[in-house]
Amino acid sequence: MADHPDDPNNPHDPRDPVDPFPTDFPQPPPSRFPPVGQEVMPPVETPAPPPVDPVDPPSDWNAGADAHDLPLETKRPSRLKMLGQMAFPPPPPADEETLAARDRRWTSRVIVIVTALMLVFNGASIQNWARQQAPNWFTVTVQQVADVWMAQVSQLGADQPRQAIRDAYQDAHDARFPGQDPV
Repeated sequence: MADHPDDPNNPHDPRDPVDPFPTDFPQPPPSRFPPVGQEVMPPVETPAPPPVDPVDPPSDWNAGADAHDLPLETKRPSRLKMLGQMAFPPPPPADEETLAARDRRWTSRVIVIVTALMLVFNGASIQNWARQQAPNWFTVTVQQVADVWMAQVSQLGADQPRQAIRDAYQDAHDARFPGQDPV
């Protein structure tokens, strides 16, 4: 019956479905790291090293080598990165004058932003400073401008964070332990 591959009783028919849960596996090789108390697999024999030339013994030292000759990147960059570098080459390094101008711009921006925030959220300090100075034309003018400015800022509600912090500080300052004399 094995002469007819189309015979339904042929046990070696290649069209037989594969067993969905195969159970006939070969025996696994013995582990190199068996549990304690079991036999260890015999060591694998390694080939002997090649004979050493007695005239030129092996050495790691190369007197003519220079560490600066070694490549920095051992991995080759990807093609996409190389294409990007050709399409958009990196700019030349900035000179000292360009760096100094960038630093001045950054410093100027920080000063302007901090000044604007201080004027909006801490204008009362200008009023307090002007009140503590000896009266003259300048300090009186600064005090009047600060009064108008704080009236406008208080309509926006920008003075409330400062006032809330001041009230919290004053409450903590006036707090007393039980049985202690009041302020």
